[in-house]
Amino acid sequence: MSINLQSDPAPAGPWLCVVGIGEDGLAGLGEAARAAVAGAAVVFGAERHLKLLPERLPGQREGQRREPWPQPFDVGFSAVLALRGAPVCVLASGDPMWFGAGAKLAERLAPGEYEVLPAVSSASLAAARLGWPLQDLRVLRPVAPDRLLGLARVRLHLADGARLIVLSADRETPGLLAALLRGDGFGSSAMTLFERLGGPAERRIDASADAWPEIDVDPLNLIAVQCRAAPGLPPRPRRAGLPDDAFAHDGQLTKRDVRAVTLSRLAPLPGELLWDVGAGCGSIAIEWLRVGDGCRAIAIEPDAGRGALIQQNAAALGVPDLVIVAGRAPQALADLPAPDAIFIGGGLTAGGVVERCWDALRPGGRLIANAVTLETETLLVALHQRIGGELTRVQVADAAALGRFETWRPALPVTVLAATKPSGLMDVCR
Repeated sequence: MSINLQSDPAPAGPWLCVVGIGEDGLAGLGEAARAAVAGAAVVFGAERHLKLLPERLPGQREGQRREPWPQPFDVGFSAVLALRGAPVCVLASGDPMWFGAGAKLAERLAPGEYEVLPAVSSASLAAARLGWPLQDLRVLRPVAPDRLLGLARVRLHLADGARLIVLSADRETPGLLAALLRGDGFGSSAMTLFERLGGPAERRIDASADAWPEIDVDPLNLIAVQCRAAPGLPPRPRRAGLPDDAFAHDGQLTKRDVRAVTLSRLAPLPGELLWDVGAGCGSIAIEWLRVGDGCRAIAIEPDAGRGALIQQNAAALGVPDLVIVAGRAPQALADLPAPDAIFIGGGLTAGGVVERCWDALRPGGRLIANAVTLETETLLVALHQRIGGELTRVQVADAAALGRFETWRPALPVTVLAATKPSGLMDVCR
């Protein structure tokens, strides 16, 4: 049977059905899902998905083709869209809208062109096996070209008592995760490995991270973790103001109390982008990523040694996706995506830095700059007169020994300028 590829680019009614399928195959599909698979002219799916189908389904369309999903993965979307208008079915694991192909296809189609028939996700099955309420756990998919760097994202969610479900990238993930937990003081955490959940080959392995066995596992697996911190392990909450010793640094560090004040002015919102200009060890950008769900950040730092510290700190604190730009502002700011917030911690005295930052900032975005020296404070006072905002001086003192007694040891005062860019005033900083 030939398939007309010259159909209306926006056909009436859905031509594509994305069907979630589990390891139980056809037996786990409802009537609507079975009908969608049987009635499709072309069925796409991973080879393991296609093998779950019988050679012929009841009522199957004559001449039906079954196509393995092309590689690399993104090529498959073009192959599906090339058949627009023909009845097409895509098989995806579990719930296609949960880390699946369904969401990516939906981005490329009008709402009336497709329908999604989900199955039970592997995370839901694991939670059911363990008796864990779904709303009380975190599901993570730490996939990245560098496996260890991707797995570092788990660190963001490590806390005593936390429940995590980690979707594995491959058969190596469970062992690597156990090593990460041991190294971060969570070796007592209970790990449960599930292989091929929901099918006849399902297998479960329980052990602590400290005692995780060296065994061969199926690449289709996930790991549930009941986090248990070592006694006395300092917590690392996701609110702003981590202890200074949480960061490796060479002295270029926005100290804890000033950092908390700075983050409160930056006011991260989900999905927003931060430029951290003159990032030092990256503490502001890293806390921005830890505080705001889905936030993004670019750290601009000219010193190569500090750039390496930023990368080290980002991985250690669970935000390895921090983008690091090696270069000096303002030149290094060219061609970067427009930010929602900018922090200038270094480079204030360099010509053009403030102007370039203000021009790049989105309307409604926040510019925060800190000054310690008289020279940089003078620049902030002048800038405040041009763009407005709030000037705040932060003075912190810590109790310290003075002979047999204690006294206050003040740190250097920090002047903070916080300004919001209004709409339609692109050159007010000039």
